[in-house]
Amino acid sequence: MKIAICAGATILALAAAPLRAAGPVTVTKVGAPARALHFEVVVAGSLDDVWAAFTTEEGLASWLWRDVRVDARPGGEWLALFPQTTGGGTIVSLAPKRQIVISALAPDRFPIVRAARTQATFAFAAVSPTSTKVTLVQTGWKDGAEWDAAYDYLADGNAELLNQLYQRFATGPIAWPKAR
Repeated sequence: MKIAICAGATILALAAAPLRAAGPVTVTKVGAPARALHFEVVVAGSLDDVWAAFTTEEGLASWLWRDVRVDARPGGEWLALFPQTTGGGTIVSLAPKRQIVISALAPDRFPIVRAARTQATFAFAAVSPTSTKVTLVQTGWKDGAEWDAAYDYLADGNAELLNQLYQRFATGPIAWPKAR
């Protein structure tokens, strides 16, 4: 059922005009019937390698941040432990090499949205043996000034996240600064 909802959001997003291309990442804001953020990027990695980059601590640390936690199962953590905050969320479901659904934490600056959470659905599809399309659809947006601000902030923030993924596969794992 989640795939059908996600697929519906994807169809709506593709019917809308892209907001912008943030480097290799295409970002689309969908306003109706349900507000969503839709992101797409093709990375130069096999489906197996991209899946591992999302579902293992070593893989996630190669592009998201140096201090991560991944427990790749429903109810497991998918977290980046930044110096001042924690990002990511809790895995709701996963279909190996096809999809990961996360109950996503908004940044601390949006406490109402962070407490309520949104749903981030990452979908993976092999384009060729050496490239993979990653699609992120973020749903669950509500009305209100804080929700509007978080929506706009995450349109940019999630594009940057996927740009980092793209860079990781274009040039190799990111060399994060050492913790102090």
